[in-house]
Amino acid sequence: MGGSKIDNTQAKVLVIDDEQKMCQFLELVLSQDGHEIITAANGEQALDIMRSKTNLDVVITDLMMPGITGLEVLEEARRLLPDTPVIMITGYSTVENAVEAMKAGAFDYLPKPFKVDEVKLVINKALDRRAITLENRRLRREIQAIRERSGDIIGTSKS
Repeated sequence: MGGSKIDNTQAKVLVIDDEQKMCQFLELVLSQDGHEIITAANGEQALDIMRSKTNLDVVITDLMMPGITGLEVLEEARRLLPDTPVIMITGYSTVENAVEAMKAGAFDYLPKPFKVDEVKLVINKALDRRAITLENRRLRREIQAIRERSGDIIGTSKS
């Protein structure tokens, strides 16, 4: 494969939660696996970070926060960072919340409290998905470039 695959041990993860202890917990747990963690205490800070750092590999956001909610963060992340998976976490887990988050484009949804292994597994799956998405985009660009150079001979067989 090309050089665009993300090394899952060195991902840049944005953690957004109005509970400082949750941010600290996730920072501790995920940094032990080599991830670089950026934390935000609310949606406003998160949006500022997302606007300035387009190279985030994963976003983890609490659903229920004062001001800008996790769903609003998710919607803005989809616009600003379309290839970055967003994982929703919440202490107010309902089926309706989970369905709403997934319909809005969340990669996954974890009810609090969650186990360390659960969050690590979801992060690794999200990073794998991002790597596949980026590799797919790179390959499509290469195919397009080859087609343009060859006068679009490739793929035009009538058989």
